[in-house]
Amino acid sequence: MKRYFFLLMGCLMALTLTAQELTVGSYNIRYRNRDDSISGNGWERRYPSICKQIRWERPDVFGAQEVLHPQLMDMERELADYRWIGVGRDDGKKKGEYAAIFYNPKRVELVEEGHFWLNETPDRPALGWDAACVRICTWGHFRDRLSGKDFYFLNLHMDHVGRQARSKAARLVMERITKMTDGGRRLAVLTGDFNVSQKDELYRLFTESGVLKDCYTAAEMRWAENGTYNGFDYHHFTDERIDHIFVTPDTQVEAYAVRTDGRWQKNMNGEMARRNLSDHYPIFARILF
Repeated sequence: MKRYFFLLMGCLMALTLTAQELTVGSYNIRYRNRDDSISGNGWERRYPSICKQIRWERPDVFGAQEVLHPQLMDMERELADYRWIGVGRDDGKKKGEYAAIFYNPKRVELVEEGHFWLNETPDRPALGWDAACVRICTWGHFRDRLSGKDFYFLNLHMDHVGRQARSKAARLVMERITKMTDGGRRLAVLTGDFNVSQKDELYRLFTESGVLKDCYTAAEMRWAENGTYNGFDYHHFTDERIDHIFVTPDTQVEAYAVRTDGRWQKNMNGEMARRNLSDHYPIFARILF
């Protein structure tokens, strides 16, 4: 009897030792534009704090949305420990916003990378269905250097106007993830600005698929006192999350957070005032796989 007990304990210890913690995240950094600079929320003021926040959180892999190429270069310079993958959505090169994936090469190895557009012709850029903008999804196939396990990481920004575009894009993404993961049997992480909250029926397409679950609902510990969109209004409260981190079903989610950190700068009267880092709050999750 004792022999079986010790054998069982040994198996449990082996499982514990092989499970690795990975920190993942999603961050809509807000594209650089002139109006934000006039209002005091210009990228040049925001990005040093954004990058410090990321370095503090130390995600192993995270997706970033609305990243224009000059912004990408700023982040590359400030986040020296990270590498990135992705292309501009407008031409598949450097034009337009990136749905970039940043990763720490000391922790994960990039095995393969790719992207597809959220439209009727996923292999080339074009407006999809009733979308207002060209939309893209970036993916990376990674190998964890600690456990040797492989996983897929996908990052996207769904359209903010076209309901049909969001619905069709969601189904396209789910088809790709289902194929990549053999129906959810292999680890995949999907991050992004989905432009739909947890109250929208499209959200249920992901969570009721049997292939993905929401890290927010699955987390053992949750720190999320606000939703994810703030419109640069530090006092704005919402319970709606339009930015999400989804993972495949067997993934254990230790913790999830919506980080509402701000920054301080002088206003027009010369007084110090609190500002948000972006018009979205970033989200992070610690997962075991």
